[in-house]
Amino acid sequence: MTQALLNRCRMQSFSLFPLLKPPKMPPVTHFHTTPIPHRKSLYKTESKKIRFFVVHRYLEYLKNYDKVLERSFPGAMRVYRVFTVGIKDFARDLKDYFRIVRILNSPTKGKFKSLTRREIELYHQMPKDMLKVAPVLLISALPLANYVIFPLAYLFPRVFLSRHFWNLQQRAEFNILDLRSRLVNNRPLFRCVQAELDKIRGHRLFCKWAEVLGMMGSGVQPKVEQILECKDLFTCEPYHLFYLKGKHVKHLLRIHDLHMGWFRRSRLIERAVILQEMDKAIIREGGVHNMPQDALKNACYIRGLNPMNMRNEDMIDWLNNWIKISNVVDRESWSLLLHCPILLAYNEPSNWTLIYKTK
Repeated sequence: MTQALLNRCRMQSFSLFPLLKPPKMPPVTHFHTTPIPHRKSLYKTESKKIRFFVVHRYLEYLKNYDKVLERSFPGAMRVYRVFTVGIKDFARDLKDYFRIVRILNSPTKGKFKSLTRREIELYHQMPKDMLKVAPVLLISALPLANYVIFPLAYLFPRVFLSRHFWNLQQRAEFNILDLRSRLVNNRPLFRCVQAELDKIRGHRLFCKWAEVLGMMGSGVQPKVEQILECKDLFTCEPYHLFYLKGKHVKHLLRIHDLHMGWFRRSRLIERAVILQEMDKAIIREGGVHNMPQDALKNACYIRGLNPMNMRNEDMIDWLNNWIKISNVVDRESWSLLLHCPILLAYNEPSNWTLIYKTK
């Protein structure tokens, strides 16, 4: 009975609470939403600006660092500039010099004709510059030696350095000092020329040459035509280069700024050849009147004339007179060209002022 009652209760509960179905869900609608923009970090932006500013200021500081050093160490910076600029100029001229040497040593003919006046002057001057600078460069290669040799060379630039390391004032000053050391040999050389006058007594040119020497001794400069009339005297004894006495040769060497060592007469002949080739190059380039002022002064220095306080017109006239003689000189009369520093400039006022100026 009890079991029947329980079954009856179960049947009634199922009829009272029927099974419920789950409610239908409405379809899901997809909406297109705009993405939220990424917000830049204020910290990163400011950091980039600061880094850019610091780098920019650092680069500007490096660009003007030489000015900072010059204010802090003016003496050291002057030495630095002298040697950096000088070594660059020296290296450039050294490269040109070796190129010129290769041209002159080539088997082709007319070697000098392919060179300019400036290149021939460089060929003339560069060996002397190399001898002056070589000890400084060699010693500076030793450990710690540059701390001694560079300041020493800076204090004595005329002794240890070449013209590449000089400023404009030093170039003018040192050129005058070098020229004066050459010009003091003018009078001894003139005395040697006078001493040989008696040996040509009876020569057809004796009277003309005596007149030329008399004019020079009395302070009058002879004309170029008078000198050229006596050209034959320099092709034989006693004025030919191979007949000159030792004392005579010594003063010629000093006037042309040549050392007193070996092969004296051969080096004098080489100097005469270079001087004549310079003159030919001047003519090829349009003549003396086309030369700039600095080139005029340098040409006068090389030939034994003091150009200081001289007008351009006077330098041009003097160089033209020199070239007139140079054009007629040949292998047998090199001696005439070598004597032109006294034949043309012995009584020049600028030379006398330089030699005998009041101290």
